[in-house]
Amino acid sequence: MPLREQLTEDMKTAMKAREAEKLGALRLLLSAVKQREVDERITLDDAGVIAVIEKMIKQRKDSISQFEKAARQDLADKEKFEISILEAYLPQQLSLAEVEAIIGETIASTGAKSPADMGKVMAVVKARLAGRADMGKVSAMVKGKLTG
Repeated sequence: MPLREQLTEDMKTAMKAREAEKLGALRLLLSAVKQREVDERITLDDAGVIAVIEKMIKQRKDSISQFEKAARQDLADKEKFEISILEAYLPQQLSLAEVEAIIGETIASTGAKSPADMGKVMAVVKARLAGRADMGKVSAMVKGKLTG
């Protein structure tokens, strides 16, 4: 079942079960997906929906740090709950060893030798790991392998 249909079905289930917080998070996600589709005049496939989910998770993590600095634990907890709902729709995350193996293969196949080649490596790695690894951590790992 395509991810978008799964979201719609889960939203209906949350409505029937009267899970207001989960319903709110799913509505926000579907709204963000529809907004991107309207803005770009396209229909998002699963990869596009995953990109929207990743963006929303990143926004919530930023919000959590701001709320905690402002001593607003109630709002930080709400954001953490929304992250837990959103993460359920991401593909299973790869292990550190799997990510390192993909990075190693990519560096070898692209012939990257120095940090100047990082963009070339990241373009290939990002396509292979989309939604299955934290790209911030992956970037740091690639940089470490190319400098070290």
